[in-house]
Amino acid sequence: MPDIKHFDPDATLDTVVRLFWRRGVASTGVQDVVTATGLNRSSLYATFGGKQELYRAALRRYVEQWSWPAFRSLAEDGRGLPAVAEFFGALIEVRCSGEYARWGCMIANAHAGAEHDDPEVRTLLERHHQELRDAMRAALVSAGRQGQLAPGTDLDASAELLTLLAYGVNLRSRTGADPEALRRTVTVALGPIRGGAGT
Repeated sequence: MPDIKHFDPDATLDTVVRLFWRRGVASTGVQDVVTATGLNRSSLYATFGGKQELYRAALRRYVEQWSWPAFRSLAEDGRGLPAVAEFFGALIEVRCSGEYARWGCMIANAHAGAEHDDPEVRTLLERHHQELRDAMRAALVSAGRQGQLAPGTDLDASAELLTLLAYGVNLRSRTGADPEALRRTVTVALGPIRGGAGT
């Protein structure tokens, strides 16, 4: 007879995402996963593999549910710099208040931890960086079309700067950074690229 799972793998993976996101890989053991999900080790191993395979699956789920939708929304927004400012405002809000306050970003956390030594994880981190940078650049292109950018703005360098700023917000939020200070930093970062029209 085929093996019949008596649990929802998707719901289990969502629980694991939250566990790895909040606690990190190094401080999360298999027993922590067993306790959080209510499953036994054999069920976890049979469905997901070992801890590293489970972490990879959780990281993929995180970017699918949290990162890609936000990046698509920014890239397709069309408002230019107001969309960039709104992106950072929402990022600071979710990182500094509410349920996920001080959890940081699962991707930024992976950049800072030993888990980035895994080639599959490193590939996902690089793709995440490229997708965020491309979304920032798309927003800057929209800004340029609407006369919102200062003359001579380097779109590639500015997109990279804003991408790195997003990672900085994510990392600083884990230590309880003042959200108002983060908002002021974003305002200062956007200042040099702002032109005179409609921003």
